[in-house]
Order: sequence, then structure tokens, then C-alpha cells
Amino acid sequence: MKEFKPHFYDLLLTDIYMPKMNGLELCEKELELDVNIRVCFMTAFVVNIRALREVYTNVSFGCFIEKPVSIKYLIDRLSSELD
Repeated sequence: MKEFKPHFYDLLLTDIYMPKMNGLELCEKELELDVNIRVCFMTAFVVNIRALREVYTNVSFGCFIEKPVSIKYLIDRLSSELD
């Protein structure tokens, strides 16, 4: 969070499960600073997106990438988010 610069980045790629702050909390905090940043979530776990939408109402779940993922797929998916 300390390194985040509003209106500098086009896309946030974050894992949902992280040690100190989960990716959803990170997303909420960064969206407070820059409402235009696009977000892609990654996870290796089964996630109930419907339940997450109820808790994280300000977060869009349009880009969701399940691990394992190939580099080609990751690049293609992120590129399509940026188009």
C-alpha cells in the first residue's frame, strides 16, 4: 500500500489470499484512492464469488483468474482487461 500511486497504474493483479491483508481488502483500499484502476484477482482455491459480492460490495469481480495458469493465458487475460 505504501508504494501505491493513485492514477499511475492501469491494473491491479492480486491474489485473494495473502498473509497480512487479503486481496479484497487491498482492492477496496486502492479503489478509495483511484476509482479507475482495474482489478484482476487470482486464487488457487475454490471461491464463492456470490458470497464475496455480498461482503465486498464496492469490488468488481469481472476479472477472476484461477491458478494454476499458463503465462500465455495470464498475458492474454490481462491484455484483454486493458483493452
